[in-house]
Amino acid sequence: MTKKHTLSLLTLMIALASGAAMPGMAQTSAAYNGRSEPAAVHNSWSLGAAMPTARQWPEVGVIGKNIYVVGGNTNGGVTGANEIYNTKTNTWTTGAPDPTPRCFGVGAVVKGILYVIGGETNSQQTTNIVESYNPVTDTWTTGLAPMPTSRNSIRAAVDNNIIYVIGGCCGGPRDANVESYDPATNTWTEEAPMFVGKSDSAVGLLGGTIISAGGLANSGLTEDNEGYKVKKNSWATLTPSPNEMGGGCTMTFGGQLYSEAYGSEPNLFQAYSLKTNSWTTGLASLPQPVIVSTSAEVGGRLYCFGGLQNGNPVDYVQIYQP
Repeated sequence: MTKKHTLSLLTLMIALASGAAMPGMAQTSAAYNGRSEPAAVHNSWSLGAAMPTARQWPEVGVIGKNIYVVGGNTNGGVTGANEIYNTKTNTWTTGAPDPTPRCFGVGAVVKGILYVIGGETNSQQTTNIVESYNPVTDTWTTGLAPMPTSRNSIRAAVDNNIIYVIGGCCGGPRDANVESYDPATNTWTEEAPMFVGKSDSAVGLLGGTIISAGGLANSGLTEDNEGYKVKKNSWATLTPSPNEMGGGCTMTFGGQLYSEAYGSEPNLFQAYSLKTNSWTTGLASLPQPVIVSTSAEVGGRLYCFGGLQNGNPVDYVQIYQP
C-alpha cells in the first residue's frame, strides 16, 4: 500500500476491533459452512467459505451464480489472482489471472464480460489500464481503450450497458471525475463531475440514479451524499449520511443502497432510500470489522470479500441478508 493510502486509513484502523464479533450484534446467523445458501434470516450476516487468497480491495464482478474476485493487495504485494466464488455451492475455483496485477481498481460486468478498470499496480503506480475477462473461454483481452484519468480507489455502476467510474485518487486532490465506458464501441466519455472530490464512496444504481454516498474527501471521511441522473448527466445533493463513512461493502436492493460505514465505528451498517431521501441506521453489524473490502450482490444477498483488519489483508467472505 502506498504512503497515501496508509495515511488516509491510519485513523480508521484505530477504530477497528480485534476481529471478534461486536457485543450486541443484531441477528448474526451461524457460519455458512454447508454446500447450499444460508437460510434467509432478515437483517442478518453469515460467513462463507474463506477466499483462497487473503487480500484487500480486489476487483469484483458477478456473472450468473458466480462472483469473480480479481487482483487485490496481499501481504506479499499486489496480485493478479482470479478466484471464482460459486454462491450456490459456497466453493471456490480458479480462473486465468489478470495480466495486470492491481489493487484499488474496480470491476464491472456488461453482457457476461468482466471489465477491470484502473487501480494501482505492484510498482505503486496509479493506472488507467482496462482489461476484460471472458469466463466462457477463461481468457483476458488487453489493449482496450484506457480510462482517460489514471486513478485508484474508484467505484463504478452500470446502467444500460455503460460503465460509470466514480471519483478516486491519487497524485493530487481527491477526484470528482465521472467517466463512462461503452464496451460496445470501446470508447470513453467525460461526464458531469461530482460536487465533492472523493474516493471510495458507496456507489450503486437506484432506478436511473447513481448514488455516491460518503467516501474519503480531501478533508477526510465525509458525510456527502450525491445522486447522478444518468439521462440528464447531472448531480443533485441528497440527504447526508448520518455518519462519516467510507464505501466498503455496498449493494443496491429493494430500492435501497446498503453500505458499510467503516469510518465512524467498527462494522457499522446502514441503508439509504432514494424514494424517501432518508437513511436507516442500526442494521446488523458485520461479523468481522474490516475496511477497503469489495462486494457484490447475488439473489438479493450482499457478499463482502476480504479487506484490511489490524493492518493485514483478510480472507473473509461476509454475507448479508436484508
